[in-house]
Amino acid sequence: MAGGRNAAIIGTGSVIPPRIVTNKDLEKYIQTSDEWIRERTGIHERRVVEDDIAASDIATQAGLLAMEKAGVSAEDLDLIIVSTVTPDMAFPSTACLVQNNIGAKNAAAFDLEAACSGFSYGMTIAKQFIETGTYTYILVIGVDILSKITNWRDRHTCILFGDGAGAAVLGPVNKGEGILATCLGADGSGGHVLKLPAGGSRMPASHETVEKKLHYIDMDGSEVFKFAVRIMASTTKEVLKKANISLEDIDLLIPHQANIRIIDGAIKRLGIDRDKVFINLHKYGNTSSASIPVALDEAIAEGRVKKGQIIVLAGFGAGLTWGSSVMKWV
Repeated sequence: MAGGRNAAIIGTGSVIPPRIVTNKDLEKYIQTSDEWIRERTGIHERRVVEDDIAASDIATQAGLLAMEKAGVSAEDLDLIIVSTVTPDMAFPSTACLVQNNIGAKNAAAFDLEAACSGFSYGMTIAKQFIETGTYTYILVIGVDILSKITNWRDRHTCILFGDGAGAAVLGPVNKGEGILATCLGADGSGGHVLKLPAGGSRMPASHETVEKKLHYIDMDGSEVFKFAVRIMASTTKEVLKKANISLEDIDLLIPHQANIRIIDGAIKRLGIDRDKVFINLHKYGNTSSASIPVALDEAIAEGRVKKGQIIVLAGFGAGLTWGSSVMKWV
């Protein structure tokens, strides 16, 4: 391509489970209310998979949808990256299971784990492989089935999370188009505020860990909130600075869909119009790695994303991690 090449998203796809769990449903077995949840989170309902569905199942479906829109076959794929904190199993990777499911025999495949920031991490990795000419077409999937690691008796966490998968195919475009800049970060000193304590080499599964409910999400909500509002604004500003683009030039910001108060807090810090922010968390809750790609796919379907527009993706997650990207849509 003339003057080198950039990477761009050339097709997206998403899968949301059909089963709906409303706030009213949660009222039946925990001490909460629809009004309380809406006021504090902005979430009205969330989607939950059936018991026999695993991450690779919906990741495969989302990936195939993205490939269809991109006009890219399984044989064309050079790499599959799956971001998830709920893999089918510790190994093999969910990406390898997806590779087999779709018949991408020429593709390398691996998982990455950056929680809700995972899709941003995956996009950054894909971008570099494409820009260097190492690979041409890369499938990046964000998928999480948080319902299976959520304690549905914990009123502080069960109201927040849902299941889903979102995917994007990235390919080469001319310089000045596609992904203009990305920004990644981490602060491991905050790892303790959002974690899944047991099931790894530090605390292998045992009768004791199961009895103590250590295989469920453990979160310090107030600490996560303070971190999230600050980092969502700062990573957005940083990635725009790297791309030499002003806040006023943004056509659409797609944030990680965690909590409406976090999104509103970040919007206030950035000083941008709420009409320029895409929000769908009221329908799905926090779907972790799937959050941003699902929202992007919906925004495209609704006509909110158009050729030539400046689109920003920004998220944060356990780790603590964060990531953002800015692109000129192709």
